[in-house]
Amino acid sequence: MQDKHFVPFTKEMKKQGYTILVPNMLGTHFKLAEKVVRSHGYNVEVLDTSGPQVIETGLRYTHNDACYPAMFVVGQFMDALNSGKYDPHKTALMMYQTGGGCRASNYISLIRKALKKAGMEYIPVISFSLGVEKHPGFKVTVPLIYELLYAIFYGDLIMSLANEVRPCEINIGDADRLTERLTQELGDELGAGKNIRHSQIRKNYRMIVQKFAEIPIVKRDAVKVGVVGEIFVKYSALANNHLQRFLEKEGAEVIMPGLMDFLCYCMFNACEDRGLFGSNAYLYPIYKMLYKFMCRSKDEISKIITENSDFRGWTPFPEIAGMAEGYISTGVKMGEGWLLTAEMVELSSIGCKNIVCAQPFGCLPNHICGKGMMQRLNEKNPDVNIVAIDYDASASRVNQENRLKLMLFNANRVFKSVVHNDNDDMVA
Repeated sequence: MQDKHFVPFTKEMKKQGYTILVPNMLGTHFKLAEKVVRSHGYNVEVLDTSGPQVIETGLRYTHNDACYPAMFVVGQFMDALNSGKYDPHKTALMMYQTGGGCRASNYISLIRKALKKAGMEYIPVISFSLGVEKHPGFKVTVPLIYELLYAIFYGDLIMSLANEVRPCEINIGDADRLTERLTQELGDELGAGKNIRHSQIRKNYRMIVQKFAEIPIVKRDAVKVGVVGEIFVKYSALANNHLQRFLEKEGAEVIMPGLMDFLCYCMFNACEDRGLFGSNAYLYPIYKMLYKFMCRSKDEISKIITENSDFRGWTPFPEIAGMAEGYISTGVKMGEGWLLTAEMVELSSIGCKNIVCAQPFGCLPNHICGKGMMQRLNEKNPDVNIVAIDYDASASRVNQENRLKLMLFNANRVFKSVVHNDNDDMVA
């Protein structure tokens, strides 16, 4: 049933150059995606606003029991619209969403209610997802999806290598500066409106690996900390109180599963539904094709990484899906579902024994598939050190960081013990 507050984004609005605002989640990925969408004739702008006023604004326009990520999204939108920077009568909002069965599916209606409360119900809200709503002026085409996928592949590769280099760099900030430069250059290339050639994509993958390998580093052992959880809170520094920066400041190397895995998970689930329920009969071939394409692309990037550097390769997605066995069914797919559990198993398998599970307070899928699986994970992997951190508008940042420090204290104690024993073995 169509939302009663639905306002379509029309072809005329596109011609008039409406500014389409998009909330930020992953800086590199979304900046690359912004250039892609712009190349298709849309005046898109990814918001980079931050600060306490964002969540305060979100609380003014949503119920305080709403989904925490939804508060941030609404807060970013309304903060931008109230700033005076944009003409509300020539502005539209766009939200990426999967349309899953958790509270995240209410994002669009919550945004529209906030606009109505502010007297701006005439602003169109575009749902960037397959088949949820139709807007005459915004079309999700095959070329657009194809180019956005490459933006995500670039983003994952840059993020992965930057995270591995940052704790060891001699000149502090080298990895971040290279990230910014590559994001600009690759974004300009993707946004040039030219046909994407796979040979050029492979060349760019090798170039990215080479550039990060050239950064001067001093090799040192660091405690590895994996970050999993609800997708927005896991990735958004604004929502998780700059979790990654805090962990790195404490001397840890952060390992962040890529956005590509989440997209593979979505396609995997769509294919799984065909087997479990007989659904997706017409779309099944498309989902299967996309799934194979993304898995193949991930393997290709991983091979380029390992053949051209000493950086870690990536675990093939089918292997990650197999890691859920013995823990949780792959039929459990609300929110991050079985992927959340499988990612924790995968992190353990590559030697990352310390894991932060970042979850919005009251997020049922995360409490079941993340926090709810901790005991089972510890039973089968007694050396894994997992801490679940709740994020909420009223949560104490000091309390969050104290719990992280306790986790890191235990991690460093075990790490030093292992290093000491290894050194004794070498002397012997």
